[in-house]
Amino acid sequence: MTYIAKPKFHHPALPKNDLGYTHRDYEGTISTLCAGCGHDSITASIIEACFELSIEPHRVAKISGIGCSSKTPTYFLGNSHGFNSVHGRMPSVLTGANLANRDLIYLGVSGDGDSASIGFGQFAHVMRRGVNMTYIVENNGVYGLTKGQFSATADRGSKSKRGVINTDNSIDLAAMALQLGATFVARSFSGDKKQLVPIIKAAIEHQGAAFLDVISPCVAFNNHAGSTKSFDYVREHNEAVNRLDVISARAPIAVDYPEGTVQIVEQHDGSKLALRKLGADYEIHDRYAAMNFLQKHASEGQIVTGVLYIADEPQDLHTSLKTVQMPLNALGEKELCPGSAALDRINAGLR
Repeated sequence: MTYIAKPKFHHPALPKNDLGYTHRDYEGTISTLCAGCGHDSITASIIEACFELSIEPHRVAKISGIGCSSKTPTYFLGNSHGFNSVHGRMPSVLTGANLANRDLIYLGVSGDGDSASIGFGQFAHVMRRGVNMTYIVENNGVYGLTKGQFSATADRGSKSKRGVINTDNSIDLAAMALQLGATFVARSFSGDKKQLVPIIKAAIEHQGAAFLDVISPCVAFNNHAGSTKSFDYVREHNEAVNRLDVISARAPIAVDYPEGTVQIVEQHDGSKLALRKLGADYEIHDRYAAMNFLQKHASEGQIVTGVLYIADEPQDLHTSLKTVQMPLNALGEKELCPGSAALDRINAGLR
């Protein structure tokens, strides 16, 4: 329970990262979600990714909305900044924080109800504006807090736990992110930690709007025969386009793979992604091909996972707005009030 503090004692031989932190330093309070919930697996993957990247917890701002998924930031990075916002409003709160302090690492955690229904418009605008963030949707296809109604990502024809058939078309958030201009788009499965951890690491290191749709079965309401978001269905219909290794710029970069089986993608900070192709004809930099690929496999009942798209030259909101490198919340009177001469030059330029 969240009111029960985890013991501060831990074994002195626990593995440590480059900062001297253990996994315990990236944990939060004890989860109150249902035992076996896919969201807890995503939490574990976020903890592992931040540990491996040697991120200082106080440099992270984690922001969420409302829902089972939006509770999860309580369960990781207990020493980071956090804000639990209103239902569907995480993107605008995060955008404001990002504009005020560009030096933080922003994790936006949301759900399919939070992002694909009441927050759909906010999701669209944060993607098209290119806010530098990692946007993680923990997607289970139902409203878990209100007893399992279909969400907007539930597939047409899927069956609820009570036997009701969904007659509405579904929203594919990964496809929407591609169309809206996200510069990093991926999909994974909460039960595939080997794939999910490096994807989260790559998304965090990406400069721009990074979107990650994670299929996360709801064990209480959406993990039965007839559901297309269940553990068994995803495992049986998973079509992985690549496997990913993240080679940080903070460590010596050495890549050695058989020719023709790997694609190296260099990011803005010097880190490299080594994409081991499972589909030899898949092009990671082609936005429109990725959209067609998703639609084709969706029509065949396949769930495409892996890194779907990375922009060649990503840009973020600060680049578009031409803001100064210093965080806006750190600007002092000297920078904000440069004097009448500077104002005269600005006015002259507007005549």
